[in-house]
Amino acid sequence: MKKATANYLDIEIDKLTNSIENIETGEVFDTEISIMNLESIKLIVRADWKFDWRKEIRDNTKEVYKLSTVNNHSIIHGLASIEDKGDHVFLHLVESAKFNKGRSKIYAGVPGNLVAFACKYSFGKGYNGFVAFDSKSALIEHYKKSLNAVQLVGQRMYINDTGAKMLVSKYFKQ
Repeated sequence: MKKATANYLDIEIDKLTNSIENIETGEVFDTEISIMNLESIKLIVRADWKFDWRKEIRDNTKEVYKLSTVNNHSIIHGLASIEDKGDHVFLHLVESAKFNKGRSKIYAGVPGNLVAFACKYSFGKGYNGFVAFDSKSALIEHYKKSLNAVQLVGQRMYINDTGAKMLVSKYFKQ
């Protein structure tokens, strides 16, 4: 029997912006988050991503969402894989596009935007914004500070209603 491998969030929340922000100019771009499906899979160039997003899209227990700018839906700035657990949302993976990683990244705010979306999705489902995820050990303190996440047990963390409201209000103006 094949053992399931755990995915640990290992993305740095670089900056909580109100959208995504060009690192060089400070210009802010309005974003949109939409669901990925098998038809949109062609937008994903495997070499540009650490995780196998095609596998995530094909997994019927999960939904994959892409972050793009309102003016250009064909460029994916980041991806998130989430699962509806019936009383909370589980965030399996979050990844910024290759051009939004490292010292030469172009935009800040991508990971925070995707986590905020998971919280918004949770509110929409009636789960009070609760989002759980497994963190890399080295990033537990980072997620506590940047996302107001709470360590549950081991590497399992969650964002409660207070943290979720903060993130959603930052990224999604009602």
